[in-house]
Amino acid sequence: MNAERTNIFQRPVWVALFALSAAIAWGWAYPLIKLGFSEFAITADMTGSKMLFAGIRFAISGIIILAVAAATKRSFAVASPVAGCYILAYAILNTTLHYTFFYIGLSHSQGARAAILNSLGVFMLVLLACLFFKSDKFTARKLLGCVVGFAGILSLNIGGAGGGSFSFMGDGMIILNALCSAFAGLMTRGLGKRVDVFVGTGYSLASGGVLLIIPGLLLGGTLPVVTWWGVVILGLLVGISTMGFTLYNKLISCNPVGKVAIFNSLIPVVGAITSCLCLAEPFYWKYMLAALLATCGIYIINRGKK
Repeated sequence: MNAERTNIFQRPVWVALFALSAAIAWGWAYPLIKLGFSEFAITADMTGSKMLFAGIRFAISGIIILAVAAATKRSFAVASPVAGCYILAYAILNTTLHYTFFYIGLSHSQGARAAILNSLGVFMLVLLACLFFKSDKFTARKLLGCVVGFAGILSLNIGGAGGGSFSFMGDGMIILNALCSAFAGLMTRGLGKRVDVFVGTGYSLASGGVLLIIPGLLLGGTLPVVTWWGVVILGLLVGISTMGFTLYNKLISCNPVGKVAIFNSLIPVVGAITSCLCLAEPFYWKYMLAALLATCGIYIINRGKK
């Protein structure tokens, strides 16, 4: 009990601060990725180049985390060969597949719309956690929260303006990304039982990044134009991955899923606002409605949780 109280990642104030930091950072990734595509001259049909761009980002992030782990003398030991397979599966789901769908979807959708639609993963994670973890019980409050949240997602298709209609390459890819995010969130709870969470995060990002780079190159992917500003954007995205995944994975590993997931309600809000500001995208009222309903849904789900 005393050890838990002294763990900074389980103190409510620090949980809130760290989770907010990760959510805000991930929200900024939406416009930065689209700016990166533009700066590197990667067009919507260049799937290999998008995978290469994503792979470089995550491989560098993973290497940085592993370098810090080595410098701080953390254990790199993996519990067993089976645990190694678990980490590899986690890397494929949480990095390779997750961000293949994300980068393709984002290039075919407005950043603000994609940011809000991606909040679907939060509700899926909350519901799935009820099936897999005793600490997350299914309640009427959670059901109501999910209904409100899904209403927010459906409101994206109100009216014809604002990129209104559903598209598989845009919205469909973002939904598949959300699915990967939800199931990876479940697997994160088991990561700390098989390897140091910090090291496991580095392993998953580095290996997942490499598994993006290889098919990206095989598909003929390149970075057609390299500029200093493009390198800066890529560096910012590496920083977002390094900080976001390190904090989030640690928090998920030692707290109830719902307690941490509530803060991801900020991601669509930050993503929508920053996309409109940085990309000069039009801001439609339904974005605000969708973000508000998504945030209310997650608040309802978690209200009253200790």
